[in-house]
Amino acid sequence: MALTGRTALLAALGSLPVGILAPSWTGMLAVNAPLSLAILCDYALAAPVRTLRFTRSGDTSVRLGDGAEVHLTVTNPSGRPLRAHLRDAWPPSSWITGTEQAASRHKLTVPAGERRRITTILRPTRRGDRQAERVTVRSYGPLGLAARQSNHQVPWTVRVLPPFTSRKHLPSRLARLRELDGRTSVLIRGQGTEFDSLRDYVPGDDTRSIDWRATARQTTVAVRTWRPERDRHILVVLDTGRTSAGRVGDVPRLDAAMDAAMLLTALASRAGDRVDLLAYDRRVRAQVQGRSAGDLLPALVNALAPLEPELVETDARGLSATALSCAPRRSLIVLLTSLDAAPIEEGLLPVLPQLTQRHTVLVASVADPHVQQMSTSRGTIEAVYDAAAATQAQAQRRRTAEQLQRHGVNVVDATPDNLAPALADAYLALKAAGRL
Repeated sequence: MALTGRTALLAALGSLPVGILAPSWTGMLAVNAPLSLAILCDYALAAPVRTLRFTRSGDTSVRLGDGAEVHLTVTNPSGRPLRAHLRDAWPPSSWITGTEQAASRHKLTVPAGERRRITTILRPTRRGDRQAERVTVRSYGPLGLAARQSNHQVPWTVRVLPPFTSRKHLPSRLARLRELDGRTSVLIRGQGTEFDSLRDYVPGDDTRSIDWRATARQTTVAVRTWRPERDRHILVVLDTGRTSAGRVGDVPRLDAAMDAAMLLTALASRAGDRVDLLAYDRRVRAQVQGRSAGDLLPALVNALAPLEPELVETDARGLSATALSCAPRRSLIVLLTSLDAAPIEEGLLPVLPQLTQRHTVLVASVADPHVQQMSTSRGTIEAVYDAAAATQAQAQRRRTAEQLQRHGVNVVDATPDNLAPALADAYLALKAAGRL
């Protein structure tokens, strides 16, 4: 039984004149006995809460930053009307801070034998799965003096997907892809690209593209046109070790890497290439393989949603062996990891020859924009020391990138906002050069 504020107010109002005019046990009993009887009657008339039935429906996934609607249907099988306050509890990260109480609490009335539906709007602030906790119902009697209360478990899961903020760069990269693909007046000829068709020679064409055999069979000079490679295999490898947990701005490095991976996947699938995903630290955390172009991006986003950094050192040898098993033929391996000197020199560099011997390797890393700001700060002694430290950190990253490049690795080092478009540009450059 739960007593309401109305009960306390009536008890206080009734006891006040007794305490002033005729303080005695008889007076107190004369006031509280009728109130207690009213409380018991009100409790008895309140609709039972243990027999209520609940069902859920609504959204099962939502992008980070958007709202999800989850419906809860309350069925009252009893013969008394239900007048209730209901709390639909979810984890704190299911709402923006300060809005939980207004969003999770509902007031409803359900006549006997009927049902009503309420809607809880979630606005998650983190990726991953959000699971509904208990539903607490407090049923009031007609006088509003006492209430029955009970908790119910009504399971439901909403998966919060990555926001994919870099999709705004996709149209411009698709336009460049169409240009490379020969859908404009520009056609690409380069080592390793694929033959497309023959056309008549026009002044200005490269004489090396003349097809002499075709020319001999016809009266005009024929030249070959080329298009970028298609149906190539791309393996996107996410390093989910401790370095991916470092925060750059308001988000971990892993989130920026995910955003870049999604843009690359969307672009490569439109280009006719096959894309697989591998997330690894000391074991496989997520994997997407063998998906068609239409199913690839949804499957990849769904696999990335619950992924979190692991506070362990990445096993570079295990990562290399797993990547080679996922890419048995020549592929473009895109490794999204850190450019910190120690993990690269002690972990990645010893196993690089195994990867570069058969595959084209591209390493992409998230740079901290705050370090760049620190390197230009002046004016105080503290600012000068900060600038010196930032300059030293940047020089170390450049040396690490140069080490990778000497091993034949392409390196992309950019801030979170620029990493996704920079990685897409690097992919297009490799595709145009026929190096996939």
